[in-house]
Amino acid sequence: MSAQAYDPLADQRSPGAPQFDVFLAGTVFLDIVFTGLPAMPAAGTETWAEGMGSCPGGIANLAIATSRLGLRTSLAAAFGDDDYGDFCWRTLAEQEAVDLSKSRRFEHWHTPVTVSMAVDRDRSMVTHGHPAPMSASDMIGNPPRSRAVIVTLSAEEPLGAPPGAACNWAELAQREGALIFADVGWDPSGAWSPSLLDQLSVCHAFMPNAVEAMAYTGTDNPRDALYAIADKVPLAVVTDGANGAMAIDSTTGEEAYVPAPRVRALDPTGAGDVFGAGIVLGTLRGWPLADRLAFAGVCSALAVQQFGGSLAAPGWGDIADWWHGVRGAAGSGGAYGDSLARRYAFLDRLVPAVPVGAVRRAAATIARHADLEKPAPEAPTEPDVPAAPRVPVQKE
Repeated sequence: MSAQAYDPLADQRSPGAPQFDVFLAGTVFLDIVFTGLPAMPAAGTETWAEGMGSCPGGIANLAIATSRLGLRTSLAAAFGDDDYGDFCWRTLAEQEAVDLSKSRRFEHWHTPVTVSMAVDRDRSMVTHGHPAPMSASDMIGNPPRSRAVIVTLSAEEPLGAPPGAACNWAELAQREGALIFADVGWDPSGAWSPSLLDQLSVCHAFMPNAVEAMAYTGTDNPRDALYAIADKVPLAVVTDGANGAMAIDSTTGEEAYVPAPRVRALDPTGAGDVFGAGIVLGTLRGWPLADRLAFAGVCSALAVQQFGGSLAAPGWGDIADWWHGVRGAAGSGGAYGDSLARRYAFLDRLVPAVPVGAVRRAAATIARHADLEKPAPEAPTEPDVPAAPRVPVQKE
């Protein structure tokens, strides 16, 4: 990480502290994102997009979001031995300062690819890929010590193993002191089995969106879903897109609702991951619940105004720029501007410590780099891909 990078957990660093703040595992995709589409193309037609970006996606969205916020992040993922895999590995390890010591390169396994098409405030995706040659638990073994892990609930590698059974990697991390922050994916089967939430018995937090929360809890509105989730985890968070987010933290006795900042959304890819990264940081810092929701909300709002998923995630430089603009407009921007300034006044305690050269987001193309240390030279050369174990698999 750059010498100028802002470390929000600096006062918690000590020789005996965990090596990482966040440890993650999952699938990395190469995302190709098209934005500014007037409509989805009809069969047999061609539509031109106003914008396009290429960047690591999938679990990389979350890894980059946490790293951009100054959290020391480690990722375990399978990478192909193709050019797409080289690009994703290099972007994460060199540009975004994500530790890949628990990741693996696999011969003859191609990188999964997703094409995302953004129209208005929504998106549609096409994905191609194959299952990873090795499960996350087998790849990781003993996870490194971390303050938090972020997992997606699944039936394939469930949490809450019965006594005597093999533990999920996240539970091994929890035994070493990590807090488990969980989310959940869309259920294409439509079953939305409530038994999936049984895994929350070992989790500290659960952060679904409103649709997922209502479907899994069998409730009719996000507020009732929140209360149902709060019966299962200490920190329950339900996000509701442009309407904002609500949460209950039973460890502090707080309940809060915070509206989302008004923005023109360009590309919602990865917005939930950026929000989750903000919640994790605020929780590790011990911020009040309302401040955690507000911070996560502005991180997400800044991300959706850019295209490109992971590389649209804001850094502290972007957050400082935004806050200076809001604070400067207070008193002359009407009731909404004044409300925004009051809601985010807590940033005054944080932003003065952010150095001028703090991390700012990267352009989401193969050719551009994040502003971690200094501008890229006019004619950059491709750096060598970091060495990593390559494990042969059977070619299809």
